[in-house]
Parts: sequence; structure tokens; C-alpha cells
Amino acid sequence: MTVNSGSAGWYLRRLSRMGPREVGGRVGDAVRRRRWRSARPVAPGVTGARFTAVLPAGAVAAVPPDAAKRLVTEADRLMAGRAEFFGVLRDDLADPDWWHDPKTGRRAPEGYAFDVPYRDEDVTGDIKQIWEPSRHQYLTVLAAAYAVTGDERYAERVAGHLRSWWASNPPLRGVHWVSGIELGIRLLSWVWVRRLLDGWPGAATLFEDNPVALKQIWHHQRWLAAFPSRGSSANNHVVAETAGQFAAACAFGWFPSSARWRDDALRSLERQLRANTFLSGLNRELATEYHGLVLELGLAAVAEADAAGVAVPPTVRLVLLRMTDALAAVVDDRLRPPRQGDADDGHGLVVDGAGTDRWASLLATGDAVFGSLPWWPAVAATDVRTPLLAALIRPYAKEGAGQAVSRPASRPAHFSDAGLTVLRGPAGIWCRCDGGPHGFLSIAAHAHADALSVEVRHDGVDVLADPGTFCYHGQPAWRRYFRSTLGHNTLELDGADQSVSGGPFLWTRHARSRVLSVDVSDEGVSRWCAEHDGYGPSVHRRRVELTAASREVRVVDEVRGPRRAVRLSYHLGPAVAADLVDDRAVLTWTRDGEERSAVLDLPGELSWRAHRGETNPPLGWYSPGFGRKEPATTLVGTGFTDGAREFTTVLGFRGR
Repeated sequence: MTVNSGSAGWYLRRLSRMGPREVGGRVGDAVRRRRWRSARPVAPGVTGARFTAVLPAGAVAAVPPDAAKRLVTEADRLMAGRAEFFGVLRDDLADPDWWHDPKTGRRAPEGYAFDVPYRDEDVTGDIKQIWEPSRHQYLTVLAAAYAVTGDERYAERVAGHLRSWWASNPPLRGVHWVSGIELGIRLLSWVWVRRLLDGWPGAATLFEDNPVALKQIWHHQRWLAAFPSRGSSANNHVVAETAGQFAAACAFGWFPSSARWRDDALRSLERQLRANTFLSGLNRELATEYHGLVLELGLAAVAEADAAGVAVPPTVRLVLLRMTDALAAVVDDRLRPPRQGDADDGHGLVVDGAGTDRWASLLATGDAVFGSLPWWPAVAATDVRTPLLAALIRPYAKEGAGQAVSRPASRPAHFSDAGLTVLRGPAGIWCRCDGGPHGFLSIAAHAHADALSVEVRHDGVDVLADPGTFCYHGQPAWRRYFRSTLGHNTLELDGADQSVSGGPFLWTRHARSRVLSVDVSDEGVSRWCAEHDGYGPSVHRRRVELTAASREVRVVDEVRGPRRAVRLSYHLGPAVAADLVDDRAVLTWTRDGEERSAVLDLPGELSWRAHRGETNPPLGWYSPGFGRKEPATTLVGTGFTDGAREFTTVLGFRGR
């Protein structure tokens, strides 16, 4: 079944979330697309181009040996043509078909880019499977392997694939010229490919002395200047667009428009980083993986600015500093951040092998660039990207000299603007409570209907889990489930979501949450209370207490209003087994070879059933990454509420 986001009803709902300025901008975009169909822009000639944004001496030598070993292992796998994208194993990467989707077997149609129905899986295939290799982040891995080893096989493979891609994807032809985020990330990849191949004799011939490469780089930047994400769509996409545009204009500043593109992109990047980030440092989409993506993109953009000697507004570094401190504050004892909102495994810059911890890498880079604080968690993992970025980015202590920058003196537990609270207990008990906005901007594209949901871990293991995302396009029933209220650890009334969906990336009504109280001052007991109005005239209020001595998490749900049907859901992590008898579930799992357990006492006023791996409708699933799902146990209690009722759940951990 296909997501029909091209229907008249969808367009009307989408239009209703736009302001006049956005509507005007989109009309102008439509006119420009029609004009470019018959009179496509012509790239100017370039002579004497030289690449100067090279890595400083000693940068590659600073890569830790174990990180280099992981990198080379991954590069050799890629050389054999093997890769995995969103759960699909591929063995065709030695000579890829850039328009083929191995998941559905379909090949995207050719033709003018803006005519391609890229959201229609029945016609195009799974667009994420087609787009991901063409971000060329696997080529940055191969280029990094060349930089580390000096083995020219890696460089030659990169060159062959770039020439193949450029020949197969001329400007404005096909699916790779439809989405700005793809063009922006691809430009950033090309900048790093050129940088990492700088010692290879064929690097200049591949890039600055190659008319085809110059034409591609110019058209990518021209496209991004013409079709920026606007208004209600100005989320992580616009950050990727401006970061890629800025990076290319700095490193490939060979065109008459380069200075203007660079300056415009920097102004936009500064504005969009502020717009996409709460003052507390958390990303406004309240989708953790997009926090990581935006932080990676921002750091990469600052690296290009410093490499090119371009002055960056202080607010850019300040936002990235706050984002890094916020990330350090919310991770659990194993450096895992919350699983909140959408997640599509998107990265801004990839130069590492499989098995590298993304979040540890970001914190390591933050330490190198901004300096860690005493309360930051220790980071023992190593990566390739940190020493390379740190070699380019000026340390913040020098850049910020004379500026009064206030950083948290102790680890924050509550982010009032984002409505996110983390309660912590002994033995790695970690509990995230969600009382924040539904999402970002009028469409809240990457939000889930998860108001007042909780997420509980023990020593890094998901016990009460956020199930994740799984998919975007092509499988509407699964998309609805993973973003639904039933698909989260919260309470549903009358079988409806708290917020109203108008499509896979559109919410037409947003539940409004507010945190009523937070108290983490007592080391023995931490408390949180919030409510939302998504089920008016009823009000759902939730209280959470974490008691250190008893190692208990107590959740009290109060519903005030008329008689309504209730479903209360608790999603267990995939490693957790449950033995449910009446209203008590004994939970067991293994961590580091040790048996662990907990008891979940559920509200006796509801009738409880365990669900696992059900498909009609979906229930009892966990998505460890985009495109992947596995069965997991979900406990669902059903009943009714009338007037004012409370439902109490107690999760008590045993043993270690």
C-alpha cells in the first residue's frame, strides 16, 4: 500500500499549516521549476581552480589505532561491494545502479526531477533505499581509509563511483535532484572526499580539473540557492541544506557566485540553528536522532569556516556548545540518549567504521572543541572523526575569549523549554518523562503522539521502551502505529491519538502538554508531574516518582472527565521477557552475562494482556533502527474511566 500524500485532501491539509509568506515562496518555487524545465541554468566555465581546505599536518596521524582498524575493516567490506542500508543487505556496491531499490526491486523512473513521484513506492520504490547510497557517505569512509593507509585502491574506487554517479545523474534529471537535504549532505561528502584524497595524485583530476565535477558542484549549489526548505518545513532539512551549501562554497569557492552563496548560507545557518534549538540546547523537533544530525552538520560547517578563515557569528558556536552540553546531560550510563520522536539513522558526516558509537563520538568531539564539564559522563570510546574535526575547528576557549558564556554547573535533569525530564536512580536506573511540545513548527513533521510517555532503562537496557520509528513512506499502517499514542508508554482514550494526524509527516492538531512540577532536589526521591489536553474535555495527568532506596519507579495516571474507554500501554525492550499473571508481570533479561529482573505491578482496575509481534493491527514491536523491526512484548490494560480515576503502576528492580 502506498502513502497517498499527493491527494487533494492532503494538499489542503498541508496548505492549512502554511503562512502567507510560505505560500508565496512555494508559488515562486513552482514557477522556477517550470522555467528550469525548458531553460535549465548553465554552469559557468572555471579555470585555475585549486583546493586549499586541506587537513593540517598530523591530523590523520592522531587517529587512534583501534578506530583506524574499524575504519579499514568497513572499507574492505565496501570494496567487496557489501553494505547495509536500513536493514537491507546489499552486495552490489562494487558497481551500483544509482536508481535501483533492492528492497522492492523497482527502479526509479527517469525524467525531469520534479516530475518524479518519489513518495509513491509503487512507482519509484523505497526512496530512502535509493537516496542513502547517493549521500556518498560510504565514499567518505573509503576516502578516509585511503588517508589512513595510503592504499590507492580505496581512492580509485571512490573516483570510479563519483564518475559513475555524475554520468548517471546529470543536473535536474531523476530522483537525486528532488530533495534539498540530499543535495546538501552530498556536497558535504564531496568536500570531505576531496580533503581526504588530497595526498592521492588523481585528486585534482577528479575534482577541480574535471569539468563534469565542476558542473555538478555548481548545479548542486545553484539548486540549493533556488529551492530552500521554507516555513513549516524549515526543520533539520534546512540545516542540512545550508551546511552543505556553506561547506561547498568555502572549500570549492571557484565560481562567480561562491562568495554570495557562502555568505547567504552562513546567515541562514546561523538563523536556522537558533530556530531549531531550544535555549536549553535540545533540538526543537524533540526527535533525538535529529539532534545528533543537526549537531554533526553544525560542527562540520564550523570546520569548513575555520579551514577557510571565514568568520562565524558567535551564536553558531554557542548553539553547538549548548547542544553538546544538553546531549551530555540526557544520556544514560551507557551514553545512550532518549529514543524520542522520529529517527531515520541520518548522519551529517561519516568517516568511521561500523561499531563506532555515534553519541560517544559527538561527546568526544565536544570535549575536544568546547571542553567537557566535571559532570559530563566519561567517554572511553574512540573514533576517526573527532581528531579530524578537532584539527580544523579552533578550540572554543580561544574563539570565545572575552565572552561571558554560562554553562551548567551540575548535570541538568529538567529542560523546561523542551519539557524533557530525566530522573536517575542507583544501579543505572534512568527514566525519561515527556511533558514537552508536540513537535516543531505547524506540521510537527517528526513528532509522535507520545505526550506524558515514559522511558525507563536499567544499566542501559530498555525496560520500558520507546518502540522507535521503523518507516516513513510506503507502509502507512506501520507508520501510523509507530507514531501513535498506543505505540508509546502512555494512556489512550477512546482508541484515538492525543494529536490528530493529517499524513505521515503532518499533524493538524497538537496536544498541548505542561509540566506542573519537578523535584530532583531529594537524593532519595525524584518527582515529576505533567498533564495534556489532547483528549478534551478530559484531562490526562501523570505523576512519576523514582525512589532510590526501594529502586522503584511509580507511575500514577489520573483521568478527569466523562466516561471514556481507556488503554494503558507499556512497551518492553526486546531483551526483556515478561511473565504476566493477572495484573503483575515479572520481567527478566540478561546484561553482561548476568541475569536481571524486575516486577511490574499494573493497575488492577484494568484488564491486562500481553501482545507480541502482532500484525493485524500492528502491536508488540520494537524498531532498533530505520527499516528494521523485531517482536517485543507490549502490555496493554483496557477498561473505562468516569469522573476522576487514578491508575497506579509500580516498576521495582531486583538484585544488582
